[in-house]
Amino acid sequence: MTEFVKSITSPSKFLSGRNLLSKLNDYIKNYGDNAYIICDEFILDRAKKEAGSSIESAGGKVTFEKFNYECTKEEIEKHRESVRNAGANIIVGIGGGKTLDTAKATAYYEKLPVVIFPTIASTDAPCTALAVIYKKDGSFDEYLFLPKNPDIVLADIEILAAAPARFFAAGIGDALATYFEARACYQSNGDNLVLMKPSTTGLGLSRLCYDTLLDNAVNAKKAVDKKVVTKAVENTIEATIYLSGVGAESGGLAAAHAIHNGMTAVHSLHKAQHGEKVTFGLLAQLVLENAPKEELETVIQIIKDVQLPLTLKDLGVDKFVESEWRQVAELSCAPNDTMINMPFPVTPDDVYNAIVAANAIAESYKEQ
Repeated sequence: MTEFVKSITSPSKFLSGRNLLSKLNDYIKNYGDNAYIICDEFILDRAKKEAGSSIESAGGKVTFEKFNYECTKEEIEKHRESVRNAGANIIVGIGGGKTLDTAKATAYYEKLPVVIFPTIASTDAPCTALAVIYKKDGSFDEYLFLPKNPDIVLADIEILAAAPARFFAAGIGDALATYFEARACYQSNGDNLVLMKPSTTGLGLSRLCYDTLLDNAVNAKKAVDKKVVTKAVENTIEATIYLSGVGAESGGLAAAHAIHNGMTAVHSLHKAQHGEKVTFGLLAQLVLENAPKEELETVIQIIKDVQLPLTLKDLGVDKFVESEWRQVAELSCAPNDTMINMPFPVTPDDVYNAIVAANAIAESYKEQ
């Protein structure tokens, strides 16, 4: 890719509101009338009742298929075959980040439009032209770079606020890293998520994402704990899904997500959410950068206030095994990962040291 091309990419439409599931056909009818819907198990019955009825009552066809928990190449191939068997002309993903990535990848390979309907605000996956592919054992496999973003992203505020609060907090953690990674990528003139150069707009949206979280995230998390929707919840969802997604894609990723990818090789972390691991990756990135104390303390305070895991022990690591975390550091510096977007050279030793130091710093703030 030419080094002079900067990019701003985003979904064609991002819509947020209420009762979007029961009106799904209103939003997809201009793209297709035979929908193949990849859906998380917990919302499958409701989706069949509400979304299915919306499509069928308008004369369209719909096929529902339950997502099988992991976005692997095998899972994508299974859905591709089912799409062809159904004769579908539009793909819809309803669920969490891995479900949505599977829908995006399936639509890409089958050359069909895709509509994304997140049910948890745990990552910025809905808006990006990217799918994260995992191996069957849950470890990171590769990034699948897509030529276009989703056609529509539908964010139903009530469904997102009703999801377990842990997922909402994980989305805040994922979004918290957006500005710091985009800042690093911008400083290094690295590659963003569409393999072009970070734009000032991408950096600006990333900063807006961070500022929105500073103003809203803590109160939003308290509201979601009580299963209610407030303006702070709406603003935070816009930040965690749209601003974080578009900011990361146009601004770029750096150490936080690279360290997350390395952490997927640690078996004791497999139950940790993506955004929870990215949060710790952000702490390690700030240590790598020797960020100002005030900046680090602001990030740590948000982590604590929204009840994200702060230390490795909080994430599920009962025993720190040096060889295991040396491997994490090696994987974080893989040539095809985003550590290369840091504005200075980073070695596996640097990453290991930053992880150890970040955990020690987190422990020191744990009881404050």
